Amino acid sequence: MELAYSFAGLVVGFIVGLTGIGGGALMTPILIVGFGISPAVAVSTDLLYAAVTKMGGVVPYAKQKLVNWRVVRAMLIGSVPGSLLTLWLLSGIEQPELLEHLINLTLGVSLVLTSVAVFLRNRIRTYVIELDAPKLKAAGRRWRLPVTSLAGFVLGMLVTLSSVGAGALGTALLILLFPHMTMPMIVATDLVHAVVLTGIAGLGHWQLGHVDMTLLMYLLLGSLPGVYLGGCLGAKLSPKFMQPLMGSLLLVIGLRFVLAG
Repeated sequence: MELAYSFAGLVVGFIVGLTGIGGGALMTPILIVGFGISPAVAVSTDLLYAAVTKMGGVVPYAKQKLVNWRVVRAMLIGSVPGSLLTLWLLSGIEQPELLEHLINLTLGVSLVLTSVAVFLRNRIRTYVIELDAPKLKAAGRRWRLPVTSLAGFVLGMLVTLSSVGAGALGTALLILLFPHMTMPMIVATDLVHAVVLTGIAGLGHWQLGHVDMTLLMYLLLGSLPGVYLGGCLGAKLSPKFMQPLMGSLLLVIGLRFVLAG
């Protein structure tokens, strides 16, 4: 079974390196459906798995000064309280069946939203950049950071409940609110936010006794080389092929959890 965990980590890590999408979106469903692990343990372990896996990508972006720390701060102002509030609410749920139902439903909704974000990411960016409305742009400059924090609050709750969305949904949020940031800056900024958010949420779940540290270790043994191999191959593949494929896969998995919940 330990080898199976590492193999799952290898496969998911490879897909993440290949597409830049799908860490939590794929690993959590695999743990729940493929290995029969309880939703609470799957989500909490995957949160720490995501934080450690993505941490290695932060340093290169930071060295290139691509991280917009002002935007990271605005997102964290909302997402960290959202995560802490969710953890507090989870600590008061004593019925395992209710907790499992809540996580499964949130996981399904998050996966569907993530698939939509994957499908529409480029279209959203193109539309917002081409939008020529001076009054709207002026209002956007005034309310952009508060709206970012508010959206971060919702994102923090979703990620803490499902371990899904810190990457794809966070990226879609930044594209919508900060369309003139370059894609490398958007990716770098979202990555830093995702590492902090998943780390805080994962540690909170660990305090609740949900994290399986042995499982986490075996997942990381497979995922770290998988991410590297996927990244080497991903540079040669067209996003026009990979994004619809990932979006369709996430949509199918998400609908499965929504209907089952």
